[in-house]
Amino acid sequence: KKRRPPSVLQVRRIQVSNVRPSSSSASGVAQQRLERVARTVPLDRPWDAPDAEELDGLTFETWIRRTCKTDGGRRFFRVVSAAVWAADPASLSMLHVLFYVHSAGGLDALLDTGGGAQQDRVVGGTQLLAVRLAERLGPGRVRLATPVRRVEWGPGGVSLHADGGVEVHARRAILTGPPTLLGRLSYDPPLPAERDLLTQRVPNGAVVKCMAVYERPFWRDAGLSGQAASDEGPVQVVFDNSPPSGTPGVLLGFLEGTHAIRLSGVPADERRAAVVDAFTGLFGPQAAQPLRYIERDWSAEEWTRGCYGGHMPPGAWTQLGPALARPVGPLHWAGSETGRRWSGYMDGAVESGERAAAEVLAAL
Repeated sequence: KKRRPPSVLQVRRIQVSNVRPSSSSASGVAQQRLERVARTVPLDRPWDAPDAEELDGLTFETWIRRTCKTDGGRRFFRVVSAAVWAADPASLSMLHVLFYVHSAGGLDALLDTGGGAQQDRVVGGTQLLAVRLAERLGPGRVRLATPVRRVEWGPGGVSLHADGGVEVHARRAILTGPPTLLGRLSYDPPLPAERDLLTQRVPNGAVVKCMAVYERPFWRDAGLSGQAASDEGPVQVVFDNSPPSGTPGVLLGFLEGTHAIRLSGVPADERRAAVVDAFTGLFGPQAAQPLRYIERDWSAEEWTRGCYGGHMPPGAWTQLGPALARPVGPLHWAGSETGRRWSGYMDGAVESGERAAAEVLAAL
């Protein structure tokens, strides 16, 4: 079990059953095959995996069509692709899928609540992690609303230029965030071609997070957990997001991948109707009239431009993977995409920070 954060956060466990295929089903057999191959992918050097180039040239969609013999099995893995990477399986390198599964310790760990990636949530929101850490650093150590725009680097160190005329000079710098966003900074001199090409080849997934608020969690009256997974869109994954007090009732659903891309461009009332219709189909007519509806299109957010993280399309790992975490002069790279264990998740982000800090300490 993970240790509870030291007296600063209250973690609430999500008590719902897990959804997975039986081991004897066609999709269960395909999952076992996928996990067996995933264990052969080195977490520190995915590009050195057996048959790495062949796997990296294969899309997850192609693997699904070749491996899954039933329509149900194919639909299951397509839902997995949207739920985990927020991307269509045709966009994902099979080597990346295998690395990701190995990084988490198995496909079930990526999908599950109890014992898996979706088990806990922080009461008050995960922004409290950043708030509490900033408090421990002390006043004046963290500058807010001061985005860095330009990075000058060389043998003498690093100069960061931020909004408001702010300049910071250092011997070394750790740059953390999705590779695609780091690629939007201005660098002088320009980054080496391999690193710059990498930032162009690691797109974020597409997600719109949607919440419908009700007077109370009426689904619990029928013995329902509030969790749902559906192979029919546009909302394919739903959770009970009600507060610890029990009221109001909140259903949380995600528009992911193709559904997010398609619906992010329609009028807001049309998108709301599509989401509420999906909730109604899953939980009955009481879901049709929420008191409030709240959404956030992460692809439209300036500081995320998509979620849940960056993913590798075909060819990226074997062609450009070594540049993902390799320092460039005094510049070091962190962020959850560079994590080896739980890559793409908070655990991977913490690991990447520890790794980058160790690199800087060794260099200094």
